[in-house]
Amino acid sequence: MSLSEDFWNASIAELKKGYIEEERSFNCLLCGIELEKGVIYPFKETLYEAERYMKIHIEEKHGSVFKAVMEMDKKLTGLTDHQNKLLRLFYEGKSDKEVQEEMGVGSSSTIRNHRFVLKEKERQAKMFLTIMELLKEKDKHAPALVPPHKQAKMIDSRYNITKEEQEKIIKKFMPEGVLLAFPPREKQRLIIMREVAKKFNPGQIYNEKQANELLLTVFDDYAKVRRYLIEYGFLNRTPDGSEYCISE
Repeated sequence: MSLSEDFWNASIAELKKGYIEEERSFNCLLCGIELEKGVIYPFKETLYEAERYMKIHIEEKHGSVFKAVMEMDKKLTGLTDHQNKLLRLFYEGKSDKEVQEEMGVGSSSTIRNHRFVLKEKERQAKMFLTIMELLKEKDKHAPALVPPHKQAKMIDSRYNITKEEQEKIIKKFMPEGVLLAFPPREKQRLIIMREVAKKFNPGQIYNEKQANELLLTVFDDYAKVRRYLIEYGFLNRTPDGSEYCISE
């Protein structure tokens, strides 16, 4: 199961924690790191068991689950920029008056109205989740869709991909881990770039030469592949292009 599937299939309780518990490990939903049960992890001259260290990891690496989620694309969260800023200020514990002053809009009553709208959105979300859970029990024809990666730059029809469709395209263009031809269509490129991204080790920093050499084992036009990996949000690079790392 991929990280994206872990994230999107997690319960609300698991998403709030930021990690899931497997039989032998605790897995971070935000970056995919796995901490093995029974192993003791050192941090600032103190030793921690796996689950406690996972909580430290989330705080040190991601700031908080709230922060990590709020930094995701608004197509994933369903929030407008205005709502995102409001929620960040509420999370910081600011009063309605302080929020109103910082945002420079309306009055305290305006902020209270925003709170009401957000609560209404929460109630609607609960109802929608209930409906979808009930639908799962009856809809036997729903295709198994591949969830979008968390660093997706734009969620649109390109991401309407079934697992069957993904397997078919990979088999056609990249059957042995080598790209036979560059996909001509956007959806095909997205699927193949997701597969190419797996060649990079999470957390490892690659210099330009290393990144190019790795991509050259996939396709002769490595610069083209690299450009699309970055465009689709699978690969990050520093402004000067000297370092690359897979998006987490």
